[in-house]
Amino acid sequence: MKNSILYIFSLIISASFFSCNNSENSKNGDRGALASSAAEKVYVAPGEHDDFYAFISGGYSGNLTVYGLPSGRMFKEIPVFSQFPTSGYGYSEETKPMLNTSHGFIPWDDSHHPDISQTEGKLDGRWIFINGNNTPRIAKIDLKTFETTEIIEVPNSAGNHSSSFVTENTEYVVAGTRFSVPVPQQDMPINEYKGKFKGTLSFISVAPETGRMNIKFQLIMPGFDYDLSHPGRGKSHGWFFFTTYNTEEANTLLEVNASQNDKDFIAAVNWKKIEEYVNNGGGKMMPAEYAHNVYDDHTHTATSTMKKEVLTVDPTEVPGAVFLLPTPKSPHGCDVDPSGEYIIGNGKLSADLTIHSFTKMIDAIENKRFDGDAYGIPILKFEDVLAGTVKQAGLGPLHTEFDGKGNAYTTFFISSELVKWNVETQEVIDRQPNYYSVGHVMIPGGNSAHPFGKYAVSMNKITKDRYLPTGPELEHSAQLFDISGDKMELLLDFPTHGEPHYAAGIPAEIIKENSQKIYKLAENKHEYATIANGDARVERDGNEVHVYMTMIRSHFTPDNIEGIKVGDKVYFHITNHEQDFDVPHGFAMIGANNAELLIMPGQTKTLTWEPKKVGVWPFYCTDFCSALHQEMQGYIRVSPKDSNIDLSWSLGED
Repeated sequence: MKNSILYIFSLIISASFFSCNNSENSKNGDRGALASSAAEKVYVAPGEHDDFYAFISGGYSGNLTVYGLPSGRMFKEIPVFSQFPTSGYGYSEETKPMLNTSHGFIPWDDSHHPDISQTEGKLDGRWIFINGNNTPRIAKIDLKTFETTEIIEVPNSAGNHSSSFVTENTEYVVAGTRFSVPVPQQDMPINEYKGKFKGTLSFISVAPETGRMNIKFQLIMPGFDYDLSHPGRGKSHGWFFFTTYNTEEANTLLEVNASQNDKDFIAAVNWKKIEEYVNNGGGKMMPAEYAHNVYDDHTHTATSTMKKEVLTVDPTEVPGAVFLLPTPKSPHGCDVDPSGEYIIGNGKLSADLTIHSFTKMIDAIENKRFDGDAYGIPILKFEDVLAGTVKQAGLGPLHTEFDGKGNAYTTFFISSELVKWNVETQEVIDRQPNYYSVGHVMIPGGNSAHPFGKYAVSMNKITKDRYLPTGPELEHSAQLFDISGDKMELLLDFPTHGEPHYAAGIPAEIIKENSQKIYKLAENKHEYATIANGDARVERDGNEVHVYMTMIRSHFTPDNIEGIKVGDKVYFHITNHEQDFDVPHGFAMIGANNAELLIMPGQTKTLTWEPKKVGVWPFYCTDFCSALHQEMQGYIRVSPKDSNIDLSWSLGED
């Protein structure tokens, strides 16, 4: 233990040295982005479009942000796991079910790793998936509408971190637990962790046409922490690889007690073998409660279904399905090169990069060259699967992506740098400093079989002196590098919202022409849609009042309503009659304790309001829609609870 503490202390000292070095370089005029034609390379002229979309995780914002590359402009924040007042997501009656879980309504999460759907190892731009780390969930965003259309909760899991990465034909998206827990959950002493807590690796199938998700099976694994993952591709398609740490199975003071073993593992999972096993009736159904939430574009409404069981698989009952590859202690990233041959798993406390060979792994498995087992799962010999080592590449390696030209790019958290190296020769080619403490790197398509090796984006944890100061809390930093030449060139710094952990990038041309512009009013199947102005009305059912309202530039129908009473629960069902692109309308009601609504052309949304005060209260459009936007307003008269005033409504009448 003493040696581990001294080692960690030395790394911290090294980190201070490197950070000071980088800071000093900055202060002494390191003007990399200004010392060349960098400004020209990131300039996107007015009216022109960026070459790439970058989807950057929002971390503790719970959402996903959309940026353009090379400009670094943020175009959109997509609400996923968090309520979002800008659009009313999670506040409107239609979207509340999206945030339902077995723990109840959870309006927040910690989103980490987006991944774009693929076909034959190529990004196809249909969907993007992202994990909720805190309350374990996987979400799917439809890239036609840039809206979250499905969220599935993951049972028997905690800290859904090694997620949400997809196989090369989007057969599966995975959800791997970071924190092992009792499976099934039970009341037991925490210090009985070792041998009794379990990790789970969930394989969620994705329907080829609709993208509908379903938990196909859960693999019940030893009680390690499963950090990150990556699918095989090409020759290794059919396998999935997960880094592990805390193979010591410690339950306290992990920064010391989970760093005792010289090596942890990469878990190699043959999901095709397990798929065959469960298709033939294998596995065991386990009681489990988890929510499956689906949004329908035609009804503009989400539904939440509570599932009651999940299929589990014991890996020891499927020989040849799971193996453990020793990897230097506390590895983070688990990355597979475009060929599917090389598996990179770097110990965070190492200065070297470790490269495993898929071919050697298969040979070792076939010849049963094992070095014992962990809970019945065979451990391969480190030397038998090692393809090579990049020596003294940096301090604190975290994550690697690839450019499709035989090169890899690895981030080093402690030495704050991005390092380019050759996958075959394991030689360092170039290194560039990051400002500061870089986490992940993203190359568009860099985690697929066909990367687009033009740009790399580093996502840094500390901003320090890079931007104007904004008090003690600063936005995080992203840095854009041109990687098209032999040497990397820093082009741009730009701030990112929340704490970005990872990103996914794709050429704009794959998505932008398919982007939906409106919802067709004629196809609106919402239960409370008001398709014709003549159908606008107000109805009472006890103390519930339903307002069927339409909106179009620049008025509401109706715009005056009387007969509402204190204690009523008023449902505004509002349909936007616009059929022109980019003409949303907003709706806000004074005293509503939720949020405004932003309603797209042809769409219907519902806001609830419970008036608590007698008076005449205004509502209005929140989105500037025309020259007469300010005139787009109306009034509601609220009378005492015991009044006998009948409901009435009007438009343009005295």
